[in-house]
Amino acid sequence: MTSPCCDRRRFLRASALTAGSAALLSACGADEAPDPAAPSVAEGGTWTEVMALAELQVGASSTAEVGETQLLLHRSAETTVHAFSAVCTHEGCAVGTEPERFACPCHGSIFNLETGAAEGGPAREPLTRYPAEIDGDSIRVRA
Repeated sequence: MTSPCCDRRRFLRASALTAGSAALLSACGADEAPDPAAPSVAEGGTWTEVMALAELQVGASSTAEVGETQLLLHRSAETTVHAFSAVCTHEGCAVGTEPERFACPCHGSIFNLETGAAEGGPAREPLTRYPAEIDGDSIRVRA
């Protein structure tokens, strides 16, 4: 006796059609390929104070961490701060700060302080960007 709802074969066929339709519709959403030089922005997280504003002068870079997330910070202007993942997009080494760039000591990749874009070495993808802001006398990052 078969169920009045549907049998196994009909259920599997409907599931396959639904999954295929979803994949097709999601592929139709983008007219252009994403810019590989544009950094991806980390999603979610909560705003966390990572340091006092006085600890990061205009033009300087530093490191910070939020939980297990290692961050690179750069303050490009009086009211502007940038935050990126400290994980190299080439092979996952820890990226550090230098006066004019972020640099990976493992294979020589270098990254832009304000955009996180890969500018040299084997890395081709930019560092992941985290939302960052100056809030009063502190620097906050959403990670």
